[in-house]
Amino acid sequence: MRLHLLAIALLSTTLLGTTLKAVELEITPDVVYGHKHGLALTFDIFKPKTEANGAAVLFMVSGGWYSSWTPPEQAQAMFKPLTDKGFTVFAIRHGSSPKFGIAEAVEDVRRSVRFIRLNSEKFQIDADRIGVYGLSAGGHLSLMLGTTSDKGDEKSKDPVLKVSDRVAAVCAWVAPTDLREMAWSNPDHAKMYDRFPALELDMKTAKLVSPLLAVSSDDAPSLLIAGDKDDLVPIKHSYDIKKAFDSEKVDSKLVVIEGAGHGFQKDDAKKATTEMVNWFEAKLARKN
Repeated sequence: MRLHLLAIALLSTTLLGTTLKAVELEITPDVVYGHKHGLALTFDIFKPKTEANGAAVLFMVSGGWYSSWTPPEQAQAMFKPLTDKGFTVFAIRHGSSPKFGIAEAVEDVRRSVRFIRLNSEKFQIDADRIGVYGLSAGGHLSLMLGTTSDKGDEKSKDPVLKVSDRVAAVCAWVAPTDLREMAWSNPDHAKMYDRFPALELDMKTAKLVSPLLAVSSDDAPSLLIAGDKDDLVPIKHSYDIKKAFDSEKVDSKLVVIEGAGHGFQKDDAKKATTEMVNWFEAKLARKN
């Protein structure tokens, strides 16, 4: 199984059983938000042509920390539950495994938030109403943004790095939260994780990229969605970070999909999608 198939499978199930209305979109493909090793880091924008609500939701294109490209005309159906509600969606691609590691992916998506905030007027979104979500590895990256944000480095020569990467809301589907349990350097790691080259981590790095270990009282409001029969990313990951959020009094919610594994079908997918959309509508609403 190629790593990116996980993300595709999860994406395809999120819309099953969901009734969607037609909303015309303005699609802007391949916006460059940075460069590394001579390569461009890009995202696609999906903006409602009418009744855009001014809030942005960033989708982390990541499965097994593999970040694939899909023609945006084909990908737009993934985002209709959000664009139908007026959200502008940014599909963020990061430096992909196996060429790039998890720590590099984290830095890439942090840069994407900074870039979008810096250019918020151009993109016609509110810099203070940026949410983020993802599935599996994408959920992990979303939680890293929610728990490890900073104000930016005012001394940086790069104008993008001067800007905050803080997000206002997170939704993490079936997300790993403690990579120490999955890292190859852990002699007790499950052998199924040997399929994911990104997990070739030493324990120091595994700690640094584990959102569970970064939870603090100023974290972004976070919605966790997980199946209680998930063998790839056991629901314990979500229970543990929910407990940490509660301890720090972080606004959070855990939605357990009973009987579901590492991907949701039909009514389960509809329930999870509805929970996500409602979360972003509540947390990214305009302030009076």
